[in-house]
Amino acid sequence: MLDKIKGVLASLTEVALTFLLLGIVLQVVFGAVPFFPADVIGNLTLLIGSLGDAGVVGLIAIAVIYWLANRGKK
Repeated sequence: MLDKIKGVLASLTEVALTFLLLGIVLQVVFGAVPFFPADVIGNLTLLIGSLGDAGVVGLIAIAVIYWLANRGKK
């Protein structure tokens, strides 16, 4: 049962990352896209800026996020 839930969550994460990358590419190529209303690049810039302003805590947060994203991949 837990393996099925983990599989579904992994699939949802992959879909979310695909949409994130699609949003970034669309915004870079076309600017504001009417059918993709989120400001993906602006939100990423704010996130990276806030992590950068946090100093060591921001670096630790980035390391934890990276570890969580890559722990199942070899």
